Amino acid sequence: MDRDAETALVMHHLAEEFRSKLVVRITLEGDNFVFEVEGLHKLWSLRSRLEIPRPHILNARRDPFAFQESKGWRTAGTDIPGLFAAGTFHLHGDRIFWDVRNPDSTIIVELRDESYKELVIEVEDPDAAVALLSGKQ
Repeated sequence: MDRDAETALVMHHLAEEFRSKLVVRITLEGDNFVFEVEGLHKLWSLRSRLEIPRPHILNARRDPFAFQESKGWRTAGTDIPGLFAAGTFHLHGDRIFWDVRNPDSTIIVELRDESYKELVIEVEDPDAAVALLSGKQ
């Protein structure tokens, strides 16, 4: 296979992965919530996993409009305005982790005693994720 064909194949696979429904998966392991960043979002956000103790989660809520608000300034990760945001951002002195491509599937997780004040993430089922994080599931 020549170099152009290899490049085209790689670009095709990247485009397919970008179009697929890649999200942050949330599981409960013991007393910690584990947030797993999937696919190429690991590369774009420079994170693959966050573990947050249950007592450090103050609130979780749906917010499809968060993507339209200022993310602050990016210190690590990727931000393509209007398309997606992934990585660490700073806003009003707070560190915020973003991984959002589809605003309709966005939740905000407010934290305490963590390096991040909030996680703004895309999940497969926002209502189920909020219920899980809120202890209502």
